[in-house]
Amino acid sequence: MTVDTAPIAPAAAPPAPPPARRRRVRPGRLGVHTFLMAVSLAFLAPLLLAVYASLRPYEETSKDGYFSLPKHLSFAYYRQAFSDSGMTKYFVNTLIIAVPGVLVTLFLASFVAFAVSRLRLRGGIVLLMLFTAGNLLPQQVIVTPLYVLFNRIPLPYWMSDSMTMFDSYWAVIAVQIGFQIGFCVFVLANFMRTLPQEILEAAIVDGAGVWTQYWRITLPLCRPALAALATLQFTWMYNDFLWALVFMSDGDKLPITSALNNLRGQFFTDYNLLAAGSVIVALPTLLVFLVLQRHFIAGLTLGSSKG
Repeated sequence: MTVDTAPIAPAAAPPAPPPARRRRVRPGRLGVHTFLMAVSLAFLAPLLLAVYASLRPYEETSKDGYFSLPKHLSFAYYRQAFSDSGMTKYFVNTLIIAVPGVLVTLFLASFVAFAVSRLRLRGGIVLLMLFTAGNLLPQQVIVTPLYVLFNRIPLPYWMSDSMTMFDSYWAVIAVQIGFQIGFCVFVLANFMRTLPQEILEAAIVDGAGVWTQYWRITLPLCRPALAALATLQFTWMYNDFLWALVFMSDGDKLPITSALNNLRGQFFTDYNLLAAGSVIVALPTLLVFLVLQRHFIAGLTLGSSKG
């Protein structure tokens, strides 16, 4: 018996990967990106200018202009703006209005959207059209009727110092909910229509009632849309100044947007100080966006692709 002692040939080396092909930059894509960068800078320009001005002394900008190179930068205006305007009190007033307003608006809007889009409700399309049509009504048209109405609606003393809805947070919250709920119903109803109907059918077979279908099945699936709406609604209610100015006579109840008026003098206004106050007022909305950024972007891109 002979044993073959021939050497074993080494295994062939795997072929080298082909060199990566460099993607050509198309003129059309380059033009789109240039346009988007220009639009972004145009929207950011006022904010960047406000931040730049808030870091410079007023004497320097009045002498050299706002577009000159800085000689001295500091955060002194931010400390002065926060202390002189009493922003802590106004921040609390704004949260008292915005947080309940957003929560109640989303709850009522999601409930109506569920009934319109997921339940076989007779006249659901007409109801959705009515909520959508409410967004077309100019808010300033009903300022006077609401002013008269809120002065005639009585409230107990523990709810309002004026014993009416006028000069109370309830009036501003009610108006915010009334005007924002139509837009939220429209967005949520269209989003709920994209959810698979088989999910509710399986829940009904398992004995789930209407509340379970809404609260435990449909609402968790609407988290991206709710986060996007919560970001928008908080921003709109936070920045609103008209309704608080009309329905509140007590200056201690006004929201944060009114705190900027405390930085304006009767004969002289330091616009660098006012810019610092504006940046401070804008910070909470930026914080809310950063916290809900992932859900907000997911809500905006829903329906952009299938599968």
